[in-house]
Amino acid sequence: MENQTIIDALLLGVLEGLTEFIPVSSTGHILLAGHFLGFNSTGKTFEILIQLGAILAILSVYAAKLWRMAVDLPRDPKTQRFVAGILIAFLPAAVLGVLLHGFIKTVLFESPILICIMLILGGLVLLVLDKLELEAKYHDITAFPLSVYLKIGLFQTLAMIPGTSRSGATIVGALLMGVDKRAAAEFSFFLAMPTMAGAFAYDLYKNRDVLSAADLPVIGIGFAAAFITALFVVRHLLDYVSRHGYALFGWWRLLVGGVGLIALMIWG
Repeated sequence: MENQTIIDALLLGVLEGLTEFIPVSSTGHILLAGHFLGFNSTGKTFEILIQLGAILAILSVYAAKLWRMAVDLPRDPKTQRFVAGILIAFLPAAVLGVLLHGFIKTVLFESPILICIMLILGGLVLLVLDKLELEAKYHDITAFPLSVYLKIGLFQTLAMIPGTSRSGATIVGALLMGVDKRAAAEFSFFLAMPTMAGAFAYDLYKNRDVLSAADLPVIGIGFAAAFITALFVVRHLLDYVSRHGYALFGWWRLLVGGVGLIALMIWG
């Protein structure tokens, strides 16, 4: 394994961990960075499989809460309803992800201009939404109406387009449904668990014949870097958005998308 490949995998892993749970599109950032670094992974699996590091980071942060939910699930109606809500929100993306997997990986993942455009459009949406005086009707993520869980899940399907952002789509959907800023980010965390785990498992299954042992060290480096950096983000994001909202992420998307378009016009 070449030193440059190790460095690229490390940088992309850090980028995945830093951006997975904030509404800026981790996949968009990784695909753009990989494009300009000249980094090519087998079947574009690296970009999906290193998400396992971010999944494990959020599982470790929420381990106590998840254990309590598992213990309460057989007898507590509130916990049962919350788990049902997560599954309802997860299903739309699961169905579309399976149906459109080939198109997403071979067409959308290969369109850096589309990624930049979606970054810019998403940034504008966040900036506008952050200025609106939306009434927050829901503050407890375990007590949304089932219809709200479903609508948030439908918003998540927009993230099939790289550059949109899974967390961004779910957060925007939640805010429009009357969820407060902190709860919107926290529910995005919980919805990420089945969504990212499902994407990881399905992509691994679909590419089982093209992956080789030579791919594992690169994926392992990206995984470890994503895990460490995602831990930091998950532990601090909720407090940040409670105090400052989402405007910073909107401006960041505009910057990255704009610079990306300029770089593509200059270097291709």
